[in-house]
Amino acid sequence: MEHATGTHEEWLAARLDLLQAEKELTRRSDEVARRRRELPWVRLADLFRGRSQLLVYHFMFGPDYTAGCPACSTIADGFNGFAVHLAHHDVMLWAVSRAPLAKLQAYKRRMGWTFPWASSSGSDFNRDFNAWFSVEQQREGGIEYNYRREPAQPVGDIPSRTTSDGPPTFAAMCGTDSATYTRERPGMSAFALDA
Repeated sequence: MEHATGTHEEWLAARLDLLQAEKELTRRSDEVARRRRELPWVRLADLFRGRSQLLVYHFMFGPDYTAGCPACSTIADGFNGFAVHLAHHDVMLWAVSRAPLAKLQAYKRRMGWTFPWASSSGSDFNRDFNAWFSVEQQREGGIEYNYRREPAQPVGDIPSRTTSDGPPTFAAMCGTDSATYTRERPGMSAFALDA
């Protein structure tokens, strides 16, 4: 494919048009961030450890797993490093999984991780944040994910959910023990804390 060429004046005119689009994107991004901060809060137990904000990563590690999800493990390899930077911004990072705590701690030691990791085994925490779905929900179409109801499908047709754990979800909690924001697909990589 041949790329267009032109004069400096043509480039400048096109660049100024693009600049307007970039400014509009920034304004829209600022508006979305403002609306995110205004979302109503939902109560959450204390994992803050003296900080005013909490960032929870739903790590896929179900009770019957022998190891953590490979993609989640790759992401978690960076947690030790950036948890320090988050702490400087008054943010506490936790991973949460459905496996029993002893199994999580053994895997954490094996991987050389030091970040806090909680077990939600025996609780509705993952279900409450749409990060876990029963086999029955998957078969009957009872999954509420990415803010919409998913159609019924045989479990095997949804490979990422056959293990009954949802994809990674972030929840940022600010000021109190209340949930303020969750991030599901699409655009997980675009999530950033508001400074």
